[in-house]
Amino acid sequence: MWSKLKSTYSNNLQHQAERLTGKFLDLAARHFDTEPATPRVCFDMRGTSAGQVRILDGGEYLVRYNAHLLERHPLAFLSRTVPHETAHVVAFSLFGPRVPPHGHEWRAIMALFGAAPERCHNYRVEGLQTRRLRRYEYHCGCRTHQLTSIRHNRIRAGQVYRCRQCGRSLERSRE
Repeated sequence: MWSKLKSTYSNNLQHQAERLTGKFLDLAARHFDTEPATPRVCFDMRGTSAGQVRILDGGEYLVRYNAHLLERHPLAFLSRTVPHETAHVVAFSLFGPRVPPHGHEWRAIMALFGAAPERCHNYRVEGLQTRRLRRYEYHCGCRTHQLTSIRHNRIRAGQVYRCRQCGRSLERSRE
């Protein structure tokens, strides 16, 4: 019985988040007199991130929300995270994918939505499962860098990363 109630509650909150995302997109469409992209919305974020916007191959937008944080902090999530991620969709749609993620364009859209332009949330995240990434040592001309397994694997696949200080490419340190 309890799991069915919890599931209904969770589904209701997710439906509210999807509807609110649509309302913000409609507001932006009227304000900017254009149709911003309509994203696909899913609730598969894990860990401590509240949300994320991805631009997929073919230009489709995907908004990912963290269902656990939505359930823990429903009012704050709906009033902060939903406008935050929707503002990213609008900014990318209007100004292109290279627009600064939290730049003045995004902040103006947040103001249009009546939301505070905050970069990060302050939700309680104790007990949420996070993943731990292995670190690898790389070096350049001026120091040693600790790169996660994600960047390490990208380098192995041919990606080049450069040091912001000296500009030299990062090389794997010999262990």
